[in-house]
Amino acid sequence: MSGQLQRPRRVGERPRGVGELGSVFWTSVGVAAVFVAWAALFTKNLNRVTAASLNWVTSSFGWSYLVVTLGILIFLVFLAFSPAGRLRLGKDTDRPEFSTPAWLAMLLGAVMGIGLVSYGVAEPISHLATPPHGLAEPNTHEAAVRALQYSYFDWGLHAWAVFAVFGLAIAYSTYRKGRRPLVSQLFTPFLGDKVNGPIGKAIDILAVFATLFGTATSLGLGALQINNGVGRLFGVPVNSVVQVLIIAAITAVFTLSAVTGISKGIKLLSYTSSALSIAMFVFMVIVGPTVFLINLYVESIGVWASDFFRMSLQGTAFGGLEWMQLWTYFMLAWWVSWGAFVGIFLARISRGRTIRGFVLGVLLVPSLAFFTWFAVFGGAAIHVDMFQGGDIAKQTAADFGNAFFATLEHFPLSGVTSVMAVLLAVIFFVTSADSNTYVLGSMTSNGSLTPRRSVLVLWGILTGVTAVALMLAGGLSALQNTVIVTSLPFLLIIACLAVSFWKELASDWRHGAPASAERDRTPDPKEKADAAR
Repeated sequence: MSGQLQRPRRVGERPRGVGELGSVFWTSVGVAAVFVAWAALFTKNLNRVTAASLNWVTSSFGWSYLVVTLGILIFLVFLAFSPAGRLRLGKDTDRPEFSTPAWLAMLLGAVMGIGLVSYGVAEPISHLATPPHGLAEPNTHEAAVRALQYSYFDWGLHAWAVFAVFGLAIAYSTYRKGRRPLVSQLFTPFLGDKVNGPIGKAIDILAVFATLFGTATSLGLGALQINNGVGRLFGVPVNSVVQVLIIAAITAVFTLSAVTGISKGIKLLSYTSSALSIAMFVFMVIVGPTVFLINLYVESIGVWASDFFRMSLQGTAFGGLEWMQLWTYFMLAWWVSWGAFVGIFLARISRGRTIRGFVLGVLLVPSLAFFTWFAVFGGAAIHVDMFQGGDIAKQTAADFGNAFFATLEHFPLSGVTSVMAVLLAVIFFVTSADSNTYVLGSMTSNGSLTPRRSVLVLWGILTGVTAVALMLAGGLSALQNTVIVTSLPFLLIIACLAVSFWKELASDWRHGAPASAERDRTPDPKEKADAAR
């Protein structure tokens, strides 16, 4: 995922306290430094503790990830089709800053992230070889359908429900209520002025750590992909030393970007990534087994839809904990850890939109984009292994980063497409990490839209160092374990956030919002003229 937040170039008049480095900053930096030191100096102890914590968290509370995310999804659908769906994210007279096509394009830009390269082939092909929950025999027709079905589940509506509820709550709180863009401020309906005290600061600190470890996980995955790509293209060794160097180089780039605010350069990179993604997608549709992909796509969508609620609540009462840790629980935890960042981005581009339009756009458009990408690239890999004697699943099991490039080798112009895939991974790496660094700086600067350069540099370095520490501590498994364990407290915050948002929304609706919504539905001529301008 990526998407550049627009940052003001000039520092204007700030509300009192905004931009100050208080206890949230110092506590967050201190604990992050301690964690990095722990990972570097006591690696075996870290692995032992995180592994034990992982087993306890998932066996005792794994069900909560399923229940909370499904509950949020149902809440959002209800909200979209309720009368409150006509309310605007901002003043009643506000209209969207971006046209609907431009807004949808920006949503897709936020989607186009490292996950497409890291998991677009790796997850479906892994499920083909080891079908989820033993629902099919490996390498069979049914296994192929199940492989895409569970990939859709991991990358679809549940993930975007987490992002959407954050985006809604932040946009409503910031643009309609005039509060600072901090997670703690979303709890004002529950806590009142206490959001400015120790409880609110604790919430913001948890948001910082969820974002930090979510970003570090993405950086680690990005390093794995880039290393595998350049290894296949140029014979560069695939090992931890090269991956550390990649993380260091990219960290320097995105930190420089965050500090200098070279938004035009990042915009150009975002447009480039979108163009590359579309070009690769169209190319695979043309040269791949097109009819097979269409049939597999249609059938897997049908199975996903018919099994949706069963998948949404499938726990581990009768086993399967290890598989859930590797896939469903990890994915849901990853989305939770990205909630604050993506929510802030969605809020930034959605001022003036109705709640209904926001929910439907955020839930449906990115999910459909992911489904289609996984069906085309994952489906192509499945076809190679099932009908062409390929060994993509075997290569993926040996090294997760092999999957995408191993698939490209079975199709024309593999050298060109592999270079494009490496470029995609690098661009996704830079743009998403740049924005995350800015969000971390803002959250630890009391909601400032222009964090100090020194703060941005510090968070850029800490993000890169955290990713390196986790990579050296245990690679992909260390990244997965840590993101699951650290996301659990934030999952509770998300559940409470949804309740708090509904409490405020219902209160506003009872005290006159219906009239406002009615005005939104039938604006007077002056409002129409303002919107046109």
